[in-house]
Amino acid sequence: MNKIKLPSFLKPGDKIGIVAPASVLNYDDILPGIDIFKNDWGLEVIEGQTLKTASNQFAAPDNVRLADLQTMLDDPSIKAVIAARGGYGCSRIVDQLNFDQFLKNPKWVVGFSDLTVILSRILGLGYASLHAPMAKSITTDGAEMAKESLRQMLFGEMPHYAVETHELNRSGTANAEVAGGNLCLLAHLIGTETDVDTDGKILFIEDINEYLYNLDRMMIQMKRAGKFDNLAGLIVGQFTDMKDNSSPTFGKTYYEIIHEHIAEFDYPVCFNFPVGHVGDNRAMGVGMEAFLTVTREDVSFHFAHPTS
Repeated sequence: MNKIKLPSFLKPGDKIGIVAPASVLNYDDILPGIDIFKNDWGLEVIEGQTLKTASNQFAAPDNVRLADLQTMLDDPSIKAVIAARGGYGCSRIVDQLNFDQFLKNPKWVVGFSDLTVILSRILGLGYASLHAPMAKSITTDGAEMAKESLRQMLFGEMPHYAVETHELNRSGTANAEVAGGNLCLLAHLIGTETDVDTDGKILFIEDINEYLYNLDRMMIQMKRAGKFDNLAGLIVGQFTDMKDNSSPTFGKTYYEIIHEHIAEFDYPVCFNFPVGHVGDNRAMGVGMEAFLTVTREDVSFHFAHPTS
């Protein structure tokens, strides 16, 4: 197993940066999250300029979002960069980001959804990142356990996730590095410099607001690209607000669609894992070593301690 490097874990008093590299947001929506970072976790928060700007559906024009994120990545005093929200826009700036200073002073980058693009870029550089709640989503209903999982990961405490069984699960064990994120983005990255190598990995996927036929198409694209061939394990997260044609219907549920496309493989599979566009969106260490155990009774998932 090629060991992915981990940035230094946080301690109270450290600086973190908050930026909006994708869609526009209402600044007031992230104030409760900023309060958690400051007053509950004892961190110093540096706010990016994109938190209070707008350019149509984006938080700012591409060059401004790029510069804002670049500033946070380059500043050696900032120990983590947390996205304010996702949406759309990271694909427009990822190729222009310069990671020279990041490689000299690596830091945790935190986000999910559209941030899958940035996390995948960092994984390709050989560093871990966190697919986890962002400043806006960390205070949504049902986010208490997700919030605590992010705190644990940032401060070097490895959480243990116990998940109820699901009828489509496939039993087995896996010990491997973790990769994954938003399924739409993972399919979108195929053939690019930020394509994710899934061989030997525990892959996790999630998505939102897609038509069932498009989910089927994305699974086919991933399968044709060999992304499911050599996995150590598969974690299927939450697929929320999925849509179907009114008539004729697709004829399968979203989990049945996914199950159909990975049925021929024999690695462990866990469905209904708490990751995705839901309140209980547990932190996942992209690039970190983890242990997955799926039995008929339950599912256990935890990350290896960084000193092990």
